[in-house]
Amino acid sequence: MVVGDDGLARCAWGASTPDYAVYHDTEWGRPVRDDNGLFERLTLEAFQSGLSWITILRKRPAFRAAFADFDIAKLAEFGEADVERLLGDAGIVRNRAKIEAAVANARAAADLPGGIAALLWSFAPEPRAARPASFAEVPASTVESKALAKALKRHGFRFVGPTTAYALMQATGMVDDHLASCFVQLDRP
Repeated sequence: MVVGDDGLARCAWGASTPDYAVYHDTEWGRPVRDDNGLFERLTLEAFQSGLSWITILRKRPAFRAAFADFDIAKLAEFGEADVERLLGDAGIVRNRAKIEAAVANARAAADLPGGIAALLWSFAPEPRAARPASFAEVPASTVESKALAKALKRHGFRFVGPTTAYALMQATGMVDDHLASCFVQLDRP
């Protein structure tokens, strides 16, 4: 834990930069239940693979502009010309495989009966009795994130391994990995 200048105890990573503090305090771990919001988080977690989260967080406005605000229906219509345009956009991570995966994932999400939110939340584990005391208690993946990654791949999604799936679960409130002494208190889903 780190106590910030404001006197609030935060998860240590949440106090490392001002950008992280805002993300930690206002967004990370809060339930996201709408299709486009969850699709955005899934896409950004996939782009983060191999990079630091701060890189993605700082590029998020550019990602939103480049990827039609992560509107699944609009992004599913992107073609090769859009991929080429995105490869030239210095505001985002210009990785062809990840860009093509984002478009393919939008198409897969558009084809899901009931929407992506229903699928993702169906893998949310039961809330644990207590929040972790330290990040040593926070796993990189779980049985649920492994099952979620398999289900997403079965539906045609790419760049969605168990670690990415667990990071998505953390970011969108499917699990609460704020440390026990962190000031952030979340409503349990």
